[in-house]
Amino acid sequence: MAAFPDIDLAHTDPSEIDLANPNLHAERDLTALWRHLREHEPLHWQPPRRGRPGFWVLTRYDDVSAAYRDTRRFRSDRGNVLDTLLAGGDSAAGMMLPLMDGPRHTALRGALMKAFSPRALAGVVDSIRTASRELVTEFLERGRCDFARDIAGLLPLRAICDLLDVPHRDRQQMLDMTSSALGSDSEDALRENAWVSKGEILLYFSDLAAQRRRKPGEDIVSLLTQCTVDGGRLTDEEVIFNCYSLILGGDETTRLALVGGVAALLDDPGQWDAYRSGRIATETAVEEVLRWTSPTLHAGRTAGADTDLRGRTIRKGDVVTLWNASANRDGDAFAEPDRFLLSRQENRHLTFAYGSHFCLGAFLARAEIGAVLDDLRERVGTMEAAGPARRVYSNFLGGLVSLPIAWSPNDGERRDARFRS
Repeated sequence: MAAFPDIDLAHTDPSEIDLANPNLHAERDLTALWRHLREHEPLHWQPPRRGRPGFWVLTRYDDVSAAYRDTRRFRSDRGNVLDTLLAGGDSAAGMMLPLMDGPRHTALRGALMKAFSPRALAGVVDSIRTASRELVTEFLERGRCDFARDIAGLLPLRAICDLLDVPHRDRQQMLDMTSSALGSDSEDALRENAWVSKGEILLYFSDLAAQRRRKPGEDIVSLLTQCTVDGGRLTDEEVIFNCYSLILGGDETTRLALVGGVAALLDDPGQWDAYRSGRIATETAVEEVLRWTSPTLHAGRTAGADTDLRGRTIRKGDVVTLWNASANRDGDAFAEPDRFLLSRQENRHLTFAYGSHFCLGAFLARAEIGAVLDDLRERVGTMEAAGPARRVYSNFLGGLVSLPIAWSPNDGERRDARFRS
């Protein structure tokens, strides 16, 4: 795939770069910028611009992981996305699990954890393995596909919709809504569609939650409507906002990781050959895909107290951003951080965050990526780019919304296909 241009730091002051601009993340390679900030200004202040407040930027692995752990000084309860924090805070603050801290967060997380345990997810994982094999087989027979749309766009959504028991007739609509809620394939579409899509998702789950309150089932929407937290049931708003969080978190990030992993294999045939040979365990490869892609670029926090860090003072109330995209490429935490190495053993990446806000769906995401990688290894012979890839326009999500590929089955698959025919 064609590389996209990096930032020319020889002629650009980092303070002039607007990290809130989705164009920057879609159209520029920020590797050199992150490296510069880690080495020279690990706590970076982006000044106010365009009527928005300024914000702090954390780029080193140790600082980002420490901020994730410290929920007193780096709080989530005003919002966890840069855009909403710069706009004054998230309307779901204090009601959505990722936007809570303290005892209520612990209680709600505890109520949901059983639904995301490996044992509870066994049936969903089996379904995902079957769906992955069917999709890969179907598009191998066609000889080409848009991997982002035809495979990665369907599997994670199927998993989270199974957990929420979203009716099958509504799932394409759900994919369309989630795909444009946090990012898009153009800046104009992002501006036009994001808020509409967010509203549509909330309205959809308002109706679904009302149905499950009347007639609960075994799904997570029903769990949210029936569970007790701090001695009382969740409000309708709390149920709806948490459904919204689960559908976006369970769909978008895993989809982007899958697409980015295949794109990395196309860019590095040596890694593809090493994985296909069986020398690399799928579990190890999954962790490197997650580190390399870092689909959630940042997490937003609000300073809960004055904090001295790296010789500077973060004031209470300041917006602070924790950049996973930089921390996951920190040479102090990873050997050869700018290489895609599926055999990497020491790989404590921050893709799922850290501490009390560690992603509930981490096991499921790993299972989905692993299922696809297993099918690629077992079934695919050749694989190459078949057209230009397109990146998502977002300052929160990073990755590709389109990845056309041409591929062919391996010799064993060809023999199996002739036998089936």
